[in-house]
Amino acid sequence: MPSEKNSPLRLGRIAAMLPVSNIEESYRIYREVFGFQKTFENGDPIGFMILKKDDAELHLTLQKDYKAPAFNIAHMLVSDATETYRRCQENGLRIIKRLQDKDYGLRAFVFADPDGNRIDVGEIL
Repeated sequence: MPSEKNSPLRLGRIAAMLPVSNIEESYRIYREVFGFQKTFENGDPIGFMILKKDDAELHLTLQKDYKAPAFNIAHMLVSDATETYRRCQENGLRIIKRLQDKDYGLRAFVFADPDGNRIDVGEIL
């Protein structure tokens, strides 16, 4: 609970940071599947990139020897999980958990990007 002396804490945006071993390939996948556009890049060679689409923001950081963990590292809400699932399959992304309607009110699935980063995708039913 906020104290009477302090105003309530307000948070701004928060963005997922994905380590990737090939930043250009990752950008290509997130652009083609989800429609993300690059809004910032830094380094020569590029070592950091900001991608945006609608209200979503994703940060890519180049980590050449990166090994993805065996758990989901981000959750993404979409307007159409069935179409997103189709696009992931069409682009050769590995499906970790198939598309299902969950008892907690989401149509959801989990995919792995080219570096193995597991992203949980959901549509509110």
